[in-house]
Amino acid sequence: MRLSMVVEWSKGSPFRYAWKEGRLALVAVDQPAPVNYGLIPGLINPADGEELDAVYLGPPLPPGTQVEGEVVGMVWLADGDHKLLLEAEGQKPGPGEVQGLLAWFHPSRNPRLLGPGEARNWVSGLLRG
Repeated sequence: MRLSMVVEWSKGSPFRYAWKEGRLALVAVDQPAPVNYGLIPGLINPADGEELDAVYLGPPLPPGTQVEGEVVGMVWLADGDHKLLLEAEGQKPGPGEVQGLLAWFHPSRNPRLLGPGEARNWVSGLLRG
């Protein structure tokens, strides 16, 4: 399963943007992101009513970049605000990239890594709506 996402927060950058109505707006300066973080336009997460959060594994991408990737997993969170993991075909995450991502979330959210099959099934359920 391939999906397209928009990067809102570049790997290694403290500048966090939000994608609203087709435009980026700076919303915070925070600790640097361990991954390229963004959203899947048009796909709503029922846990928060917002567009589904996604992560693009690999080298830093500028904010506003629209990139397509293969669904390779999901960070499951206890509050239901799960994060899809995407990567370019044939590109594997760098050493510690996924572990750094899991450590980024507060332990109370009980982050767990789920595999590609579980992630695809969850997304398929959202698409059927």
